[in-house]
Amino acid sequence: MTELDSQSRAARTVDLAKVYGKGDTQVVALGGVTVDFASGQFTAIMGPSGSGKSTLMHCMAALDSVTRGEVYIGETELTRLGDAALTRLRRDEIGFVFQAFNLVPTLSARENITLPLDIAGRDVDPGWFDTVVSTVGLSDRLGHKPSELSGGQQQRVACARALVSKPSIVFADEPTGNLDSRSGTEVLSFLRRSVREYGQTIVMVTHDPGAAAYADRVLFLGDGLIVDEMADPTADRVLERMKGFDGLQHTAQAS
Repeated sequence: MTELDSQSRAARTVDLAKVYGKGDTQVVALGGVTVDFASGQFTAIMGPSGSGKSTLMHCMAALDSVTRGEVYIGETELTRLGDAALTRLRRDEIGFVFQAFNLVPTLSARENITLPLDIAGRDVDPGWFDTVVSTVGLSDRLGHKPSELSGGQQQRVACARALVSKPSIVFADEPTGNLDSRSGTEVLSFLRRSVREYGQTIVMVTHDPGAAAYADRVLFLGDGLIVDEMADPTADRVLERMKGFDGLQHTAQAS
């Protein structure tokens, strides 16, 4: 993996390890991961169940602590920050899109989108808000509550919420996992467009080769380590690579 200079790097990890439990119950989720994420790039993270892909994203997004190593957002090292500073960084520099949408049911779509800015006491940039809402195709649904929106529309609200604060990086954890194929395509197209047209940086965990094909590159994890990466992925190439993982797992189980 080519090392990036600091100006073109949105995030990175250095020898990142995460271990759960102790003794006989110890599980090594990440075994020492060093990787760069370029600004303005869409990266997908894939791997078999238990490979560490969600753990990697959660550690990078300051949602989980690390056992060893360093995590940087820009040039800020997360592992040196206290709780208050981490809260500010998550609020100001990081956007999140989760599989379960995580919308507030009593708020309208507009209120859900602006919620992070409202909590932070920051003004909404009207021009950028209109751009995000138009791009995500929700201009006529802003007054609706989540229960009045389809799953795809709810996830697009979540995407808009992640982008409206102009974060340095957006982490998306299986963002199409609860969606039908048409809604999933709409969400992925929006994420792709936010990178291409607005220079957003996105890191997405997915198990779907079709979703990974929207990314600029794919990182493949196995047993808590990065074992391969692919530039300019296609669904077919990603699927072939994932079949290799399945073969290795079956061989291990049979031996």
